[in-house]
Amino acid sequence: MKEAILYDKQDSGRTKCRVCPWACNIAPDKAGVCCVRKNTNGTLYATTYGIVSSVAADPIEKKPLFHFHPASTVFSLGSLGCNLRCKHCQNWEIAHARPSDGEEARAYSLPPDAAVKEARSAGCKGVAWTYNEPTIWIEYTLDSAKLCREKGLYTVYVTNGYTTEEALDTMGPFLDAYRMDVKGYTREFYKKLTGIKDPAPIFAAAARAKKKWGMHVEIVTNVIPGWNDDDHQLEHIATWIHNELGDKTPWHVTRFYPYLELSDVPPTPTATLEKARRIGNEAGLKFVYIGNVPGHPGENTYCPRCGNVAIERQGYLISVYDVANGKCKKCGEDLAIVE
Repeated sequence: MKEAILYDKQDSGRTKCRVCPWACNIAPDKAGVCCVRKNTNGTLYATTYGIVSSVAADPIEKKPLFHFHPASTVFSLGSLGCNLRCKHCQNWEIAHARPSDGEEARAYSLPPDAAVKEARSAGCKGVAWTYNEPTIWIEYTLDSAKLCREKGLYTVYVTNGYTTEEALDTMGPFLDAYRMDVKGYTREFYKKLTGIKDPAPIFAAAARAKKKWGMHVEIVTNVIPGWNDDDHQLEHIATWIHNELGDKTPWHVTRFYPYLELSDVPPTPTATLEKARRIGNEAGLKFVYIGNVPGHPGENTYCPRCGNVAIERQGYLISVYDVANGKCKKCGEDLAIVE
């Protein structure tokens, strides 16, 4: 454990956390919504500092990040807990874990310096905090990101975006990429799927990451039949990306598979994803990708000027790379690719 940052002590012995918009007012011996930030005798502790549940050397395309150091390998780390309770969470065994109930037995200790050393030994170009929500792991990700900067490794948050400005600004100087989920557009949808009442901080976080901190931003929407596949929500998401993040911001519309509380919902039809892609293109987005449909041409990067297949993908593997200095080799168009 490590004493948390971004919290206030109160005369009552409670602690108020400032890391995410829940702003949990935590009684002694209790934890916040995320289950990993615990009040012990009036001091808030990050109980999962250095506790890792999942480690892998992944293709960066798996995050998915398609315009950020393509074909590189990223050292991916996850811990326990989350500040959302998504009904279809693929990583629920760690995201819904409660360290106070002994769930830490499935994890092990990996201090920041050891993690960075392992990343370099594995030949990775960067480190991503992923699998569960990295915002609630901020003490660990901050210390790790500072070390990554010293060692020349890029840094990535794979996040639900439910953070405060203060927490984002604390990480801002040390994050290179912000791969954020936009699960839907309406308050009603977010409440139904995730438990939060207002997604406004999520949209604000992505814009702030890009505009204030210059992070590379990519957006993912897992398209769930009967939940967020209507034109209204998809059009609003696409328009928001275009207006707030820019027309060359990648938008990944991915296939949903039945899971957890949504095990009765069928997989997303390919036609629905193709519709979402058209909606994104009609909104002015240059790079809309279809995900979780291996072999679909919607995985590829096409130059918006000349139509050249700048990057051809087969799943997470790149078979054609016709890019130089982030630009299309054929016509020189800027593809907004960080190399």
